[in-house]
Amino acid sequence: MRMSKPNIFRLLCVFLYILVLIHWNACFYFFVSYLIGFGSTRWVYGYANIQSLPHGTLDTLARRYLYSFYWSTLMLTTIGEVPWPVKSVEFVIVCADLLFGVLIFATTVGNVGSLITSAGATRLDLQTSIDNVKNYLKLRFVGKKLVHRIGKWFDYLWENKQAMGGRGDQDVLKLLPTKLQAEIAMHVHFETLRKVRLFQHCEAGLLGELVLKLELQVFSPRDYVCRKGDIGREMYIVKKGRLQVVADDGVSVLHTLLEGAVFGELSLLNIPGNKHGNRRSASIRSVGYTDLFVLKKADLWAALCEYPDAKKLLMQKGCEMLLKDGLLDATSAQNLHDESKSEEQQMQNLRIHVERLQHRLARLTAEYVSTEVRLFARLAHLERELAKYGINNE
Repeated sequence: MRMSKPNIFRLLCVFLYILVLIHWNACFYFFVSYLIGFGSTRWVYGYANIQSLPHGTLDTLARRYLYSFYWSTLMLTTIGEVPWPVKSVEFVIVCADLLFGVLIFATTVGNVGSLITSAGATRLDLQTSIDNVKNYLKLRFVGKKLVHRIGKWFDYLWENKQAMGGRGDQDVLKLLPTKLQAEIAMHVHFETLRKVRLFQHCEAGLLGELVLKLELQVFSPRDYVCRKGDIGREMYIVKKGRLQVVADDGVSVLHTLLEGAVFGELSLLNIPGNKHGNRRSASIRSVGYTDLFVLKKADLWAALCEYPDAKKLLMQKGCEMLLKDGLLDATSAQNLHDESKSEEQQMQNLRIHVERLQHRLARLTAEYVSTEVRLFARLAHLERELAKYGINNE
């Protein structure tokens, strides 16, 4: 799980296993030669090997090991170009080695083929998607420039997915249970979200819900993330890449946003008195390929339903930020404050009214039960009196 290139690691493991098997087989061959007797036959290691040494070369332990390793490699790779066996035991060993070599060869080919197939499967899926998109663009007579941009985007997408075996964030995390997904999201995004000015003093429970709502979006070079005047429905956090805040002419660069930058957070709150009217105040354009985390307004407000105190805190913090930047109408802010107080007073009056109704309902219920008991008692008394005079009460 910790390897960035798992297929290469598995291939190296297979190669290492083969080397270990060849080493053990070489040691076994040298041991059998020792038992049979060095130089007793042409098959075992012995004097024939020593005599073939170049002049001045000694029959050292390293030389013996290299020859045994060479012999083992030829046998296990089924090449078999070694001296012919002479004794019966030598024939048995050669046959066993050849059969074992065939098994190793088949296992190696199968493992390597499986690794190549698994490595190319994801690329094949992506290539199929690319071909489908290209066919669609061709049928719709899309320009070559746009087709080239789309191709570049697919290349970027593939390069970024390679680190996860060709799968995206959601594909990887969906294999885990929900609780582990939440813990991973908290670990990856919690501190990033806490750095946002709007959420700095929010409770951890709300931030825990919001990190699960973050979505990753990729923007191509010169793509506009938003344009001036657009209605703001998302907040953005720069994960990787670079953005430019451009002027109305689309050429002048006013500011550059780097990794970790946050923008659009105030668009999540419908704050009365905002001079921009909940619209984007500037156009933002991607310089290269840029990865952004996106939090949608609908997701924030859905989470705030469970955190009313956090909602008040966010609205207050948003007003302070707008007021500090000179983007808040003071009259509207005061009206918002008065409306908030009025709503709180209405809620308090409503709670008092509900409590009074509950007390009244409890009193009426008690009176009903008491009256019912008295009526049943009177009815029982009448039945007894009628029984004295022999009158049926059918």
